[in-house]
Amino acid sequence: MTGEAAPKFVRRAVSGWGNYPVEVCDVYRPENLDELRGLLGSAPQPTLTPRGCGRSYGDAALNVEGAIVQSDRFDRMMGFDADRGILRCQAAITLADIIEFFVPRGFFFPVTPGTKEVSIGGAIASDVHGKNHHRSGSMSAWVTRFTLMSAGADLISCSRDENAEIFWATVGGMGLTGLIIDADIQLRPIETAFMAVDNERIANLDQLLERMAESEDAFDYSVAWVDSMAAGASLGRSVLMRANHANREELPVGERDRPLTFLQKKRPGLPFRLPNFTLSPTALRAANAVFYATHPTRKSIGPCDAFFYPLDSVRNWNRGYGSRGVLQYQCVIPESCARAGTIALLEALTSSGVGSFLTVLKTLGPGNEGLLSFPMRGHTLALDIPNTGPEVIEALRRLDEIVLGFGGRVYLAKDACMTAATFEQMYPRLPDFKRIKRRLDPEGRFSSSQARRLGLVDGAERGGGPR
Repeated sequence: MTGEAAPKFVRRAVSGWGNYPVEVCDVYRPENLDELRGLLGSAPQPTLTPRGCGRSYGDAALNVEGAIVQSDRFDRMMGFDADRGILRCQAAITLADIIEFFVPRGFFFPVTPGTKEVSIGGAIASDVHGKNHHRSGSMSAWVTRFTLMSAGADLISCSRDENAEIFWATVGGMGLTGLIIDADIQLRPIETAFMAVDNERIANLDQLLERMAESEDAFDYSVAWVDSMAAGASLGRSVLMRANHANREELPVGERDRPLTFLQKKRPGLPFRLPNFTLSPTALRAANAVFYATHPTRKSIGPCDAFFYPLDSVRNWNRGYGSRGVLQYQCVIPESCARAGTIALLEALTSSGVGSFLTVLKTLGPGNEGLLSFPMRGHTLALDIPNTGPEVIEALRRLDEIVLGFGGRVYLAKDACMTAATFEQMYPRLPDFKRIKRRLDPEGRFSSSQARRLGLVDGAERGGGPR
């Protein structure tokens, strides 16, 4: 590209949402497709990794040996087919943008994680799932088509019928097959902007699994907060939170004339990171006890935002985990051994001396054809563990061993410390993924710190092997 100015980048410290690890990376911010094409051809760094909102927790959107492509300028809605409920949008638009625009118009995003501050491209690359996987599957079930820019700057239209191999390598592929440019998403119609919520206090894990199984056909959404500090007969003490989208007749009389009013409150923010001593085991135990005490068994009608995104009500809430950050860990245990596996994980966590500030358990339905997609039929446990020191990594490695022993796997969007050997055993279709990636990206232009750590890319590709 002789005669053209080299693309500009900024070198800065970058992390995922967990603020661990932190790496110094070169960051590009292209304005349009022409700049993106030029960047692929002329950026001097050996590898590139896409980055949307930075809401993955570990090093999936970091690239210490290469560069990051920050895609936030690609954030437009491109068209909406109201009859079919299909939205075409660019990849950097967020779920928040979509929900806030479409809820007042009678549509909701069909599959949403616990935050709406994620990009569509990131949601596809992570094949995100929500509280309704047992009923609605993951993100890939609602993506009808997307456009991928390959390492050679070709634009490839992908769907289940067109370039299907690339489609299934890209959903859950953590941005390693190319840059998602735009996508068509199927939205779901809703009658109101409210949820009919059913909270139930649960005494222990056996009762929790029983109640989840009994009620999963009656509720679209189901998630259990679990007291990770409880032990013995109270192991698995929890609050089971289930909900359906409310219809107009279920609303309080005063709300029935404005059923699609999307209620948002001003969000306070954490202006600084909390001191690390606030995350002691005593503090975690107290936080868990307070949550249990303040969530009694009851039915209620409330705004959809409050049910789906309680953490989003506080801006920069990740600062609450102090200067060393948090390691979020999410795994799935197959249905046939979900009870034994969940008990083993909770007991290993309590015996390790580390604690989880927020622990949730959900039911997952069947998996899909995604080569690196996370869900399988079973139960998924997610932990928020403050990074108090090396003992946390040791504890998570022990959890990896337990998950492997029960035939489960760990979610890449939450991973920060899994080994390549463990990953290879958890994801048996890795060779198929690497075969398609080599075809799309023969020089290994797309990589990431996580990809090298886990062996998702060949070690010799464009700039070095695993860290």
